[in-house]
Amino acid sequence: MKRIYLASKSKARKKLLEKFGLKFKILPSNIKEQVSRGKLSYSQLVQKNARNKATDVAARVPEGIIIAADTICVQDGKIFGKPKNMQDARRMLKRLSSKPQSLYTGLAVIEKGKGKDKLIVDYEKSKVYMDKLSDAQVNNYFNQVSPIDKAGSFDIQGKGAFFIKKIDGCFYNVVGLPLGKLYQIFKKLRLFSLIFIFFIISGCSTEYNLVTKQEEKYYYSTDKEVQMGQSVNRQVQKEYKFSSDPLQLKRVEDIGKKIAAVSDRKEIDYHFQVLDDDQINAVSLPGGYVYVNSGLLDKATTDDELACILGHEVGHIVARHSIKKLQAMQGYSVLRLLVAVAPGTGEVGNAADIAFTQFLLGYSREDELLADQLGARYALLAGYDGHGMISFLIKLQDINRRSPLTEKNYFKTHPYAPDRIRVVKQELNEEIDFSDYINIEQKPHE
Repeated sequence: MKRIYLASKSKARKKLLEKFGLKFKILPSNIKEQVSRGKLSYSQLVQKNARNKATDVAARVPEGIIIAADTICVQDGKIFGKPKNMQDARRMLKRLSSKPQSLYTGLAVIEKGKGKDKLIVDYEKSKVYMDKLSDAQVNNYFNQVSPIDKAGSFDIQGKGAFFIKKIDGCFYNVVGLPLGKLYQIFKKLRLFSLIFIFFIISGCSTEYNLVTKQEEKYYYSTDKEVQMGQSVNRQVQKEYKFSSDPLQLKRVEDIGKKIAAVSDRKEIDYHFQVLDDDQINAVSLPGGYVYVNSGLLDKATTDDELACILGHEVGHIVARHSIKKLQAMQGYSVLRLLVAVAPGTGEVGNAADIAFTQFLLGYSREDELLADQLGARYALLAGYDGHGMISFLIKLQDINRRSPLTEKNYFKTHPYAPDRIRVVKQELNEEIDFSDYINIEQKPHE
């Protein structure tokens, strides 16, 4: 494999490449970045800077692969770079926190050898939404983190992540090096050894999980996640009976679309369907697929309750609980088969069956409680009453006391109702009383 050169002194870019297993040498470019775009678009500006950096380094080495990047932050037509001093940093961060900003990263890769050099240039764009910061918050942050070497005066991969409300696009782009785009360039250049190293990140989605407030690692991109959902959905279509009641489906779809529209994850399409099944259950798949049993619809008598239930399932998708559950399974081949090229094969069908069973059996207690909170939150944002979650949970608690558990029963796969009611009350800023902390059923199942 040819030697790799990173044409940057950026510590963040260095850490990202190291994190994903690349061995490289840092060889900074001597080119001064163009900061005024003139007649260029923002994307053209960063691509020009990246190309110039890569070309400069390529002229100084006999052969190898040169990776260069340039990132700018844009808000209301103004480009923000690194602050000149602390006073400039304070002004910059206060302004950026007042409105959304766009991050553009130009990326250039040159493969230099004995023949003709190969060059590919591309760019990535992400939009960042921040909390509005007070002077005290800015000063406290600067006491812990030096802003002078950071574009926009903050580090999203560090303590600056606490300011972020939402990211539309690639998390790694905001850090300064869009790994998904880099992977695509490696593919175009047919750099197979590098493609293999980057296999586990075969795309770049929002790696900063907005609802868990953590940076999380996924083996598969959003596109691959959608493929997984499609594979499982095809198997569900074959093996399960769907409701023939058009009114049931319309009710679920109408409310579901409103929930999806206010969720924290809008880069995927959501699909809502009704299974003809008397069990009180609902389940979500990777990539935006939500199924509700007709038995659950019979119990969710109000639209507020149904909105909270659908919000709960959408919450699982937003938090990527299904992907994390599959990644944690010992049968890693299940993941590979779900994104197979030939979806009709028996092996893919078996993998889809395994995955769907895992989803029916539910998630961890922490995942379910988070989904409850998100269900109430999204219902409120969509114009419904978040208290519908509490009224439905009370119904479930009563049914739970009178019904035996089955293998794929809704009650078996979720935390105790009092525990769930407590976290929903916290989400709705309701007063918590002593009974909310008693997370056991008041009497055994009959």
